[in-house]
Amino acid sequence: MSVRRLADDSVQPASFAFSEENAAWAEKTIRKYPEGRQQSAVIPLLMRAQEQDGWVTKAAIEMIADMLGMAYIRVLEVATFYTQFQLGPVGTRAHIQVCGTTPCMLRGSEDLMAVCKSKIHPHPHHLNADGTLSWEEVECLGACVNAPMVAIFKDTYEDLTPRQLEYIIERFEAGRPEDVKPGPQIDRISSAPFGGLKTLTSEDAAPATAVAPKKAKAEAPKAEPAAVEAKAEEKADDKKADAKPSLDDPNRPAGIEKPATPDDLKMISGVGPKIEGTLQSLGIYTFAQIAAWKAEERAWVDSYLNFRGRIDRDEWVKQAEVLARGGEEEYLKVFGKKPR
Repeated sequence: MSVRRLADDSVQPASFAFSEENAAWAEKTIRKYPEGRQQSAVIPLLMRAQEQDGWVTKAAIEMIADMLGMAYIRVLEVATFYTQFQLGPVGTRAHIQVCGTTPCMLRGSEDLMAVCKSKIHPHPHHLNADGTLSWEEVECLGACVNAPMVAIFKDTYEDLTPRQLEYIIERFEAGRPEDVKPGPQIDRISSAPFGGLKTLTSEDAAPATAVAPKKAKAEAPKAEPAAVEAKAEEKADDKKADAKPSLDDPNRPAGIEKPATPDDLKMISGVGPKIEGTLQSLGIYTFAQIAAWKAEERAWVDSYLNFRGRIDRDEWVKQAEVLARGGEEEYLKVFGKKPR
């Protein structure tokens, strides 16, 4: 981590004042603390100042210090200690914090930083040409099992690939952050195992107790037949949703005989050796085949691979079309980087 200092005086505003609404909020927040302990409000006040102006200015630090009866250096110590506080101007639409601690580094955070350097600026803490984006490397963001990950303002985006981060940056740059759901970008809930539960998947899985309860519990009322039937149908629907589609489904993409020289499908971002093997087992050997997939065929493959939208999100069809048209040279021209 580099030493954190306030931005140069040339970009510092001459003064700071909370808006009327934020000033009322600040006074209410300070009153939450006992007499003599008002300095405990320093972090929430700094956060509110940052949310108002986008970053913590020298003038804001000094004003908050005056409000709380603190020496300027004490508030400066707080602001420079926590990377949640931005000490210089950041992108108006997104400031991307890339976790660079060991778990994320081992899972590819350097590739995520390369995306930021390519799409935003070669150096951290610098704005892009339009002033809408900026980035930096930070220490642990607290979801190591979901590495690699980034934080954008108050949300985190986890289990990322470089292409997924490119998509996220593009959405924020376009002013459409609602197109991206925060949290894991793969099939997992929070930090649960990938692919869903592996244990305790049955209601009968709990072990029987060896000690009799002190008091017998009242017998639970029996469910109405309609409710039991509805629950059974719901479970059946869940199993059906998790089941792979039939290989005889008319929406399955047509396969071909293995050519003498199959295309290297791993050049498509999002396709690894295991996925390539699965695609080849379906008779998919060339970029041209993938480039020709229609919506129904993409949905079938997506369901077969249990990807839930990843094929469209990673733009397999577009990548395949570019590779089929001009190979690595054309890919570099269109996407600004070599295929992996």
